[in-house]
This record gives sequence, structure tokens and C-alpha cells, in this order.
Amino acid sequence: MTSEENRTQGVRPASGAWPPRSISGSGAASKSTWVEIPDPAGTAAAWCYSDKRSYEAGETIRLFISSTLSQLDITLRKDGAKPRVVHKWDKANSEFQPTPRDAYQSGCSWKETLAITVSGDFEPGAYILEMHRVDASQGEPPLGHHILFVKAGKAARENAVLLVVSTCTWTAYNDWGGASHYRGLHPDYPQGASPVLSSERPWARGQVWLPPNAPRNAAKSRPRSPQPPNQDSKNWAFANGFSRYYASTGWPTYERPFLLWAEQAGYRVHVIPQDDLEIDPDCVEGYACLAFIGHDEYWSTPMRKTVDAYTERGGKVARFAANFMWQIRLDAAGTQQTCYKYLARERDPDAAANPALMTGAWEDPRVGYPGAVTFGVNALRGIYAGIYSMAPRAARGFNVFRHKHWSLARTGLGYADMFGDEANIFSFEVDGLDYEFVDGLPVPKGTDGAPAGLDIIAMNWATKSEYGLAEHSYYHALADADARFVATVLDGDDSPAAIERHSRGSGMVVAFEKGRGEVFCAGTCEWVNGLIENDFYVDRITRNVLDRFLAAG
Repeated sequence: MTSEENRTQGVRPASGAWPPRSISGSGAASKSTWVEIPDPAGTAAAWCYSDKRSYEAGETIRLFISSTLSQLDITLRKDGAKPRVVHKWDKANSEFQPTPRDAYQSGCSWKETLAITVSGDFEPGAYILEMHRVDASQGEPPLGHHILFVKAGKAARENAVLLVVSTCTWTAYNDWGGASHYRGLHPDYPQGASPVLSSERPWARGQVWLPPNAPRNAAKSRPRSPQPPNQDSKNWAFANGFSRYYASTGWPTYERPFLLWAEQAGYRVHVIPQDDLEIDPDCVEGYACLAFIGHDEYWSTPMRKTVDAYTERGGKVARFAANFMWQIRLDAAGTQQTCYKYLARERDPDAAANPALMTGAWEDPRVGYPGAVTFGVNALRGIYAGIYSMAPRAARGFNVFRHKHWSLARTGLGYADMFGDEANIFSFEVDGLDYEFVDGLPVPKGTDGAPAGLDIIAMNWATKSEYGLAEHSYYHALADADARFVATVLDGDDSPAAIERHSRGSGMVVAFEKGRGEVFCAGTCEWVNGLIENDFYVDRITRNVLDRFLAAG
């Protein structure tokens, strides 16, 4: 079957993995929206969120749990190459706690179930909470998961890579309880999406844990003849009861594979949620290198300011991620995220009073803070490759242009070589720049905030419009909607010629110096798939970057 947009509303798979209750939307979204809303009469299940996303030594972790069972066996373990259980609650009492209709934006307001103090047993890193049926058989999957992070004290940060988890993007795609920034059950917004989302609710199923071999977003192979797009990840999600966006963002899809690779390669890695860049700007102090992985789409101005100041002071930034697209705002408590996206100019209540904080695209002239200022590239000059009907037969790697760059040392790559194609790394979403060719080399035009002295090391081409045979257009997910948006934002012109011009994009590997610091950016979401598949070139380049940045620190 093709993408879930054309499935029958209300169909349930035979698997017992389906959430206790799944609701399809109405109207235009009726055949393409399913969301997890707890049902006390449903199958055995459990859900959890915590009062914060990160903790320091001595702080108390407060857990809010709802379950269809009266007791649970609960395990808290540090995740990574050498996982370690730090606490167990056997036969913990639990109860079903109702979910408010607007929990996606206002939070669940559940009462506290359990608490634990961060003691000396907690090393810096990511911690996974697993909720099991009491006396579950060996190998039986948990009923639910949660994730939280423990931060290192400043004295313990030397020689460690700080992995900044893209929790703002996780939030944007989290449709648990009824809606995400994309679609859902909100009554007053297109496709039922919600421009305001709460962190006081569980993560959607698949954002914390996935079974092995769950499909990734982009197809592994190129079609050998014209075909309608087949979104394997969404088909799998529908059939197995996972969030439709599990492959677009989340710990098991992106950050966890990097953590496993890095620890197995001998690097010390600490982990924090992206929110801390705004809530606790000192969280980056003492680290020689920050790492950003995978799909990293949503940021606030204070978060960017933290990273910009860190780099100016001499910090090193390794970004193996892409789709740097939207500005968000956090509320004063840090528990609500706002982003009006495509409708920011019309609907964001703060857009008129303070255009710089408008929750639309960074490249909007009203915002005045181009994405390339921070990471060297931006999404509006990207975006898609190898997904939907967007360049399904394009090469899936980067073409090398500046083969003498330090990042390519010991790779053997030369001008016009390609790397990463076998591992499908140039796919899903990519980031690029305005550029031109001079003597066979791509050079930034400098029209979109690209820093002076930026080197385009490697690149490939992308698109913001779907093409293909006319009879396959029924299956298009986006058609030319993003190209039209970009043309309107950048040129104020959505004529066919402008849309066609802005349909053309690129994805780039770039590097530049910023103040006393340095930035390396591989502008693709799927760089990590090269690490997952042990691609020699992706592995070697990643090591070159981390080794250089840690040595400098």
C-alpha cells in the first residue's frame, strides 16, 4: 500500500502493540491522522512524564504515571554502549489518570506517582524509564517508556563531547494526547495542528524506544521505474501502533545511534536536552565540543544566542544534522513551546509587536537572524532528497569539492568523488546556501548570512517540489507547498517562475571559523545512518571532526 493518507479511517492492526485508543481526525485530516489518547478500558499500557527534562546532582526527579494496571514493575537505567540499571520499583502502585482534552497544549496535570533523588549513582547521560507488567515474561516489551537527562558538574566536563538532544524538534512532532505542530485534533487550526505544545505530557510512542529495524524515513533503494511514493515508515507506524512521526525525530532514530557509536569509539559523551540552552545557558561551560545530531529543526533565539556566544569564546560546534528552519518561543516556565510556522505572519500574536520573535522561518526578513549565522547553512536553501516524490532517484551521498580540507584527512577522497551514497546519508532533509561555481568550486554568494571564509567542502542537490508522472500526483505529500512558501518569504512572489526557481535547493558539508571558535556542519538529517551502517568515510570524517575539536579544547 502507499502512504497512510489513503487508508480507511478506523482500521486497527491485528498486533497487540496498537495503543489503547487511536483517534482519527475529521475533515481534511481524517484519513491521515491517528493520535494516542489513553483509554482506561484499553489494553495494558502505561505512560509517564517528569517535572523536568534534565536534572543535576541532588535534585529530585518527579514522575507522573498513568496506567491501565494497578501495579507496575519500573526500571530506570542509564542508556548507552554499556547500559546500567540505577533503580527499580517492584510492584509500584499505579492508577489510571484521565487525560484532559487539550493535554497536547495545556499538559496532563496528573498527580505525582514516584520520586527519586539524583545521587552519586547517577552519571551524566540519558536515562530510560521502562514500565513493565508485573511478573512479565522474559522478552516481553515494556508497556511504556520515558527519557530524562542528568547533567554533569563543571568539574567533570573536560574532554567530553556534549550531545545536545533536539528536544524542541521532538516536541514539535510529539502528537501524544491529540496534536503536534503538524496535525491532530486542535479545533481551530489547519489539519488540527496546535501552535502551542506542552512538555507536561508523555512522548509519543516511538520517540523514546523502537524495535530493531523499524524503517527510516527515506527509502533504502532508488526506484527503477516511475512509481508513486511509498512511505515505509508511516505504513509501518500505522500497522504497528506507533506515532506517524516516529522516524522524523526521537532518541532511538537519531541521537541514540550516535551515542552508541561515539562511546564504542572511545569518546566520553554527556547529554542534555536542547531546552537547557535557554533555561540554563551555563550548561555548555567547560565543554570543548558541542554535537548536534539528526533532525534538528526548531530553535529559540535564546538557544541560538547561547551557541553563538559559546563559539565566539572559542568553543567548537560539530553539527551532523539538518533542517534548521523554525524559530520557537518557550514560555517563562519552559513548559510550553509555541510555533505558528507557515501562518506566523498572520496568526502569531507577537509577530506585529516584535517581528524578531515571530515563530516562523529564520530566513524571514522580519526575523532578521539567518540560520547560516549560527551553523553556516539553512533549510530554506535545502530541503528534501530521496523522500516522497522529491528526487527519489538522486544520488544519496555528497560530491567532494575541497578534497584537501582537514575534515577529509585519511579518507583518500579526491575532487569529484562521492561518499555516503551506499549508506543513504543524503536523504530526508538537507540544508544548503545560495552559491555559485568559480573555477569548478562552489562558493557562497553571501546573500543568506553565510559567514565570511566559509568553505563548502562537499554538496549535492535537493528540491522543495514533488515531480513525477501526472497519474502519481494523487499520492504527493507536499507537492510544491514548501517551494511556494519559500518564494513568498524570500521574494514576496509566488508566481510559477518563482516557485520553480525556489524548488531548487542543495545540501552541504561546510566549515568556518567564528570568533575564536569553529563550526563544522554536515547538513543532512541522515548522517547518522552512515555511522549505523559503518560507512568508512562517514566514520572517518566524524572522527576527524571530534578529534580536532576535542584536542583544541
